[in-house]
Amino acid sequence: MIAYETPLGKVHISEEYLQKLIGQTVTSCFGVVGMAPGNSVQKVLSLISKTPDVKRGIVVKGDAESVSIDLHIIVSYGININAIAQSIVNKVQYTVTQATGIKVKKVTVKVDGIKE
Repeated sequence: MIAYETPLGKVHISEEYLQKLIGQTVTSCFGVVGMAPGNSVQKVLSLISKTPDVKRGIVVKGDAESVSIDLHIIVSYGININAIAQSIVNKVQYTVTQATGIKVKKVTVKVDGIKE
């Protein structure tokens, strides 16, 4: 959980909120088929539950000053991966900063699969 003080009071932003915000942003990008599990816990959960989860494959680290984001994605076959990754980085940085006011220090995009 990220918390910071403002003149009007204390603001708490949950990791789950950030994961959903980022997941919806990434899956709306052209060429992204879905999210891939990022760690062993997410891999086990994806085996148990077959429902798509926008929080899957997203790891957020940081504090109220800045965050670093790791993304694990699956892309469409035949699409320029570099262009997709750059688009995702720009869109995630903009969306997180606009929605929360927190600076995004780094976005790492890892392509874990390709689907036709």
